Amino acid sequence: MKKVLFLCTGNYYRSRFAQHLFNHLASKQGLDWYADSRGLALEQGINNVGAISQYTVVALAVRLINLPDERFPLQASEQDFCTAAKIIALDESEHRFLMKERFPQWVDMIEYWLVHDIDKTSASEALGQIEKQLLQLVKQLIQNY
Repeated sequence: MKKVLFLCTGNYYRSRFAQHLFNHLASKQGLDWYADSRGLALEQGINNVGAISQYTVVALAVRLINLPDERFPLQASEQDFCTAAKIIALDESEHRFLMKERFPQWVDMIEYWLVHDIDKTSASEALGQIEKQLLQLVKQLIQNY
């Protein structure tokens, strides 16, 4: 199976939503793809409480997606990039800088979306944007299948 890696800052909210929703959609479509997620700067998530954002938990529950036993956020590593067939950072304005700083060799090899964090965009709007992007991504992967 091919892996898509979703990146955000803290691997707590946006990337985790993208990971679980993508896996749900890909499974329903019978795609040989699965998603994982990582954070580019976990140390910036000092206000994150628990394993995963409650915004993510609620948004997935509304979509009738059950969470597996949930892990805590994970920091991105070189190995994560090497094992992914596709890499998507969820907010270019925020994540391109972190990529240049921490993984400069990968900066231009990944796709950037523009989904702002909770300080700039409401959770419902941000997660709705991710869902739209994911539906387009799944459609594209089906066409390329």
